[in-house]
Amino acid sequence: MDIKQLSKFLVKAKINTYASSSEGGEKILPDGGKEFEFEEKEFKYRDRYFGFNPFIGEEIVWQNEKMVWGMNYYGKITSETIPAKQIYQFLQETLKKITEDKPFRGPDNFKQGDFEYFNKVEGTLEDFKGKEKFFTENNWYTS
Repeated sequence: MDIKQLSKFLVKAKINTYASSSEGGEKILPDGGKEFEFEEKEFKYRDRYFGFNPFIGEEIVWQNEKMVWGMNYYGKITSETIPAKQIYQFLQETLKKITEDKPFRGPDNFKQGDFEYFNKVEGTLEDFKGKEKFFTENNWYTS
């Protein structure tokens, strides 16, 4: 598998799914989950998630119908003062800043308005773990 090719595809898939979706842009599954799909050439990407706060999900990539990459994620909002919808809108803007050298979630750091995002990833595309946090002046949120 060509890691550079996979990285480029992941960036494109993620930007064209959740990061660019408006509310209701995903497919609702019979079990209550939500799903985004993106396909290009021999690659197919699927992002399924469940819940709102907290939420949990998985992303899978297939190349020529063979699973080649996957990632699980979990997150929750701890603020009781800022509406979740506002926080998720910031997260979507953040995820549009994904880079090919770290095509996991968002960039290392991103600031917009009162929100700031930090992402720490260890490892490579083949084997990694990470933690992202975003906050306003007085509140941290973790996923």
